[in-house]
Amino acid sequence: MKRWIANQPHGRALWLLLGVCALGTPAARGDDHFPAAGNPLGSCAVPAAAAAEDVSAPTTVIGNGTPASCTGDAVVQGVARGGIITFNCGPNPITITLTQPAKIFNNTGPKIVIDGGGKVTLSGGGTTRILYMNTCDAAQVWTTAHCQDQDHPQLTVQNLSFIDANSTGLNPDGGGAIWARGGRLKVVNSRFFRNQCDTTGPDVGGAAIRALSQSQNLPVYVVGSTFGGRTDLGNVCSNGGALSSIGVSYSVINSRFTHNRAIGQGANPAKAGTAGGGSGGAIYNDGNTFQLQLCGSELNNNTAKEGGGAIFFVSNDRSGTLSISNSVLSANPSAGFETTGLPGIFYLGSGNAQVSTSTLDRGNTTTSADCVFNWGEHHYAELLTPTPAPSQTLAPYYYRHYTGTNGYVGISSQDDRLRYLGSASNNQMLDLGSMATWKQTAGCQ
Repeated sequence: MKRWIANQPHGRALWLLLGVCALGTPAARGDDHFPAAGNPLGSCAVPAAAAAEDVSAPTTVIGNGTPASCTGDAVVQGVARGGIITFNCGPNPITITLTQPAKIFNNTGPKIVIDGGGKVTLSGGGTTRILYMNTCDAAQVWTTAHCQDQDHPQLTVQNLSFIDANSTGLNPDGGGAIWARGGRLKVVNSRFFRNQCDTTGPDVGGAAIRALSQSQNLPVYVVGSTFGGRTDLGNVCSNGGALSSIGVSYSVINSRFTHNRAIGQGANPAKAGTAGGGSGGAIYNDGNTFQLQLCGSELNNNTAKEGGGAIFFVSNDRSGTLSISNSVLSANPSAGFETTGLPGIFYLGSGNAQVSTSTLDRGNTTTSADCVFNWGEHHYAELLTPTPAPSQTLAPYYYRHYTGTNGYVGISSQDDRLRYLGSASNNQMLDLGSMATWKQTAGCQ
């Protein structure tokens, strides 16, 4: 690192730490060491319908004030009771592991809110889906004669984290953490880490969320939430590493999607000799008339084996629309196909996708960046400790933070240059030069 710094021409412009706060790590919730909910650079207005719900008068409280009282069974029972659901598990962050999905009963609303208070993480333990709502499932009580289009339950999950859910092999498929059909779904200030669903299949998707049959085609709101956020925390499914739907509209506001993966192969319909899938690294939309609206959001380093490293959007009758505003989509490789002029996106809809005040680029691939970072850790261990440090994304940077020395090494998707910030640069951002040069020096491809 000293050579990195010594080799820079004297007088190169430096940015003060305050001016580059975007390279800093977003504060984790409590002290759980995971990325915070939402895109800290997102500033889009949130409509009243998309705002968090009032939980000042809960009808169901899970726990009696101790961590031991907040069990997976208590969550299942509390969700079954419905209404306004909160947690009382003590003052510290807690992870509650479920051994079966918590299921919404359709007659316990009409409004159902699950609020984790910013301290609760629900885990599937790698074996189960976490949350299930289905207005057309008789076991959850039919409440209308038109279950595929009814206005309740109106489910909101807020201030809550979902981790290690797994819906592989379940019927209905997809929706690793949340599977929701009918009524309405809203997600606010929540986080989704390491969730998964089936690895193959032409239409199965949504390692974090799969939504179907939303009332009157009103949108699923996803507000101030994070999906992935770090190399080791991405969500994985055949399609739609984070979100998946058929004929459902989404409004995604001030949210982050990074390191999610669509790992199926053969697309949809499945190519001969394949099981199909592999589209929509972050978001998978299929069906006829629906909308996807992104505002103030960041989609970085998501990948798809087939189409749309960031977004797969197919409106079969070409009536659906895609709009992207005040957002950054960078380094979302599509291994199979994407739409010309829309890096990371495959789009078939009404007219052209509408993109305004946004950045769409191919950015840097994480593989070569991680190679350079690993090389730096080996050669400059005195400045980059402890190792290995996890790689993280906060547009436009892909970076590592070394907590022992409070140092940062990162690359920017805006100019493909390596930067350092830490004690060796007097806590100022230092441009170390082109990544092409450092990849050659480090022997990286």
